[in-house]
Amino acid sequence: MAGNTLILYTTQDGAAQFVLRELGGQLWLTQAEIAALYQTTVSNINKHIKAILAENELPERATIEYYSIVQTEGGREIRREVAHYALPMIIAIGYRVRSTRGTQFRQWATRTLGGYLQKGFAIDDERLKNPPVGTVAAPDYFDELLERIRDIRASEKRVYLRVREIFALAADYQPSFKDTTRFFQIIQNKLHFACTGQTAAELVYRRADASQPLMGLTHTATTGVVRKSDIKTAKNYLRQDEISELNRIVTMWLDFAEDQAKRKKQIFLHDWQEKLDQFLQFNDRKVLQDSGKISKKQADEKAAAEYERYAAAQRAIKEQQGESDIAELLALSRRKPQ
Repeated sequence: MAGNTLILYTTQDGAAQFVLRELGGQLWLTQAEIAALYQTTVSNINKHIKAILAENELPERATIEYYSIVQTEGGREIRREVAHYALPMIIAIGYRVRSTRGTQFRQWATRTLGGYLQKGFAIDDERLKNPPVGTVAAPDYFDELLERIRDIRASEKRVYLRVREIFALAADYQPSFKDTTRFFQIIQNKLHFACTGQTAAELVYRRADASQPLMGLTHTATTGVVRKSDIKTAKNYLRQDEISELNRIVTMWLDFAEDQAKRKKQIFLHDWQEKLDQFLQFNDRKVLQDSGKISKKQADEKAAAEYERYAAAQRAIKEQQGESDIAELLALSRRKPQ
């Protein structure tokens, strides 16, 4: 196992520690190690593995790998191919085995899954607060977590809600859906322009293209399927590098705006736009000085027209495929039995 990441796992009662091997991005244990983990016998673990595979709960190919390890037998070192089981199999066994540690595992799993279903996330706080040190340690996914949080915070609905809350703290604020929406559009355009050199409307207008795969969209609510609800959102047309850049700048601005609000700074409505410009200038970003060359109405109409062209082309492809399938079935039915 030389050269592979070793991960130390301590049981809840602190009585045992185990090394999980990371191979090819997956964690693995042998049957003997799984038996020690759950304080049961190897034969019992073997029984559960056979049942899991027989019931098609997990695929054998993805959860079992054979690796060469050195064992001492009769005073000699012997190299043998030993089955190792992936983390999904280790977890599945934990739901079946009857032992004190098996019960502890199920309690932990229920608590973790319950929190995930209730809150929409599950986080190991201590692991993230204490990153791995040295070469022999678990991989650190903190950067991935940050990237995902940025993406969530920068979603249009989240930003709109936060902007509305910040907007409401202005000294001369008067509740108005129209004013809030207009203010949000100004901020959205300035942030898009800072990252791409185009407003939200310009992005939609210039990138919606029926001749391109998925109509030029890089993100859709349903993977691989373009719907009308997807085509008018500028962020859906951004490349991954543009999305990452936009997420970073949006997150920084939200933090700045929230800090201003929580410090009880007296700010008027017209100040927010000026503060955003100052914020962008400080971060060496391009600052949009007008509303752009394309209106939202123009962008929506262009996207709708491209969508109709795209949908018609997709229908034609499906009809052609259907005719081809029918022809193939007819050809098969005419063949004489050998």
